[in-house]
Amino acid sequence: MLSVSLSTADRVFGALTDGTRRSILDLLREREVMTAGEIADRFPRISRPAVSKHLRVLREAGLVQAEERGRENHYSLDARPLADIQLGWLDQFAPHWERSLEQLKGQAEKHRRHD
Repeated sequence: MLSVSLSTADRVFGALTDGTRRSILDLLREREVMTAGEIADRFPRISRPAVSKHLRVLREAGLVQAEERGRENHYSLDARPLADIQLGWLDQFAPHWERSLEQLKGQAEKHRRHD
């Protein structure tokens, strides 16, 4: 199992707490590369400086990469921190999820037999 430092997990989970940042990650999942301006255009109710702050948080968490091309930054998704957290921390909970799913399956089958 990979070991994830608490600070890495804290930064990633902290970045994911905000709906706008999750939406930015969704955009970058759908489109491989976008400029900061293209991303900001998708959020007309949010100022460009605010979008830039969201992008900074995502960069600091390692969830996006920024490549400077001329005067523009081009952003792309980097899902490695998510995989690291899954392998290092979330997978520890898998037995609990599996047990809960088995219990749910048992309840559904019991309910179906009584119908």
